[in-house]
Amino acid sequence: MSWLSHAVHRFSPAWFVVNMGTGGISMLFHNYPYAYDSKPLEVFSTIFFFLNLVLFVLFNVLFIARLIIWPELVPLMVYHPVHNLYLGSYPMGLATLIIVANSVLNTEWDWGGKPLFWFIWAVWWYDVAIGFICGFVLIHLMFTRQHHELNAANSLWALPAVALIVVASAGGVLVTPLLEIDPWRAGLTLVVSAFLLVVGLMIGFVFFSLYFLRLILHGLPQGVNVLSGWITLGIAGQGGYAVLVIGQGLEEWLPVHYGYSSFMRGSTTGLTLEAISVYIGFILWSITTMWFFYNLLAMQEALRQGWFPFSLPWWELIFPNVVYANLTIELSVVFDSTFFRVWGAMYATATLLLWIMVFTLTIPAVISGEIFDMPDIEQIDAAERKAETQHSLQGAEQWEQGELERDGSRDTVS
Repeated sequence: MSWLSHAVHRFSPAWFVVNMGTGGISMLFHNYPYAYDSKPLEVFSTIFFFLNLVLFVLFNVLFIARLIIWPELVPLMVYHPVHNLYLGSYPMGLATLIIVANSVLNTEWDWGGKPLFWFIWAVWWYDVAIGFICGFVLIHLMFTRQHHELNAANSLWALPAVALIVVASAGGVLVTPLLEIDPWRAGLTLVVSAFLLVVGLMIGFVFFSLYFLRLILHGLPQGVNVLSGWITLGIAGQGGYAVLVIGQGLEEWLPVHYGYSSFMRGSTTGLTLEAISVYIGFILWSITTMWFFYNLLAMQEALRQGWFPFSLPWWELIFPNVVYANLTIELSVVFDSTFFRVWGAMYATATLLLWIMVFTLTIPAVISGEIFDMPDIEQIDAAERKAETQHSLQGAEQWEQGELERDGSRDTVS
């Protein structure tokens, strides 16, 4: 099998985690607290945006090619208890493109004007649909088509919930420019985003309880799987950022000047909801910080048992740390806090260095083809071989039964 055929056959939706991390870096340095809104940082953010866009298109082509060339892998992927969870990374990678396209290209560079903005808003609705499928259908499959054990629980279970939260945050970012064009559609975007956020946080906090119980009863995930623990930062971290941007959107949207609702028309409603969102945002930042320390302790424990080789799951380190830094920076603006500003800037810089390291390690692994040999893909291939073996055995049994029937018929005739 050639390198390209091997890459396409083994291509996993887990590669969209690369889009999450790369797009997150672009988003993060647009909001960087020092030299904010400066041209160098906008250029830096734009470069990462186009890199992310190229990777996203490439991954879509490879993923679609895999489904077309090997359609028999589709049910194995969809019903696999690990592999299908990575489908949640698709809407999250797309959401980072939406946020940066609006905040940097359309707003800062003034590219495309209203036509580009309406296109971005339309893409967001597509992302909402994909996120809805991930947040509801994938979890339904966990209920009905898959078998799970508590001792196998890991942070990947949270990816469908995080998908809803990230899509909600993208909607919150679109509200401010949308209010200048169409307040009614801005209100609709806010309501849909708030719904997705609440559902995502609810599922995420259920997962927190399950994962925490797993850690107490069965210990840490083994080997490279310990890296997936960092996804816990994504639930509360991106949830806190989404709460803040949606709260700001509510403050700008309310009060409305139509209808008879005293709540919607109240002069202090928007400000009150924004204040509540700030409190919730800080609570979620505190929870994210808690998981940050737990994951640091888990990493040192795992590394004491031996270094694990580089593989695609290393990319799971980037996005959760990006959203933690981004939430910290957002709170530094809300509170005008030097602590949050310095800590957010330091953490953002460390995350950029982490991205550079992982990206640098990825290039030779892609060239050699080793990075495409993910454990979950190997399990799918094993399941495929098992299915083929069972099919062959069934065929042999049918042939043997037919021979016996023919022998019996000949004996009867004799």
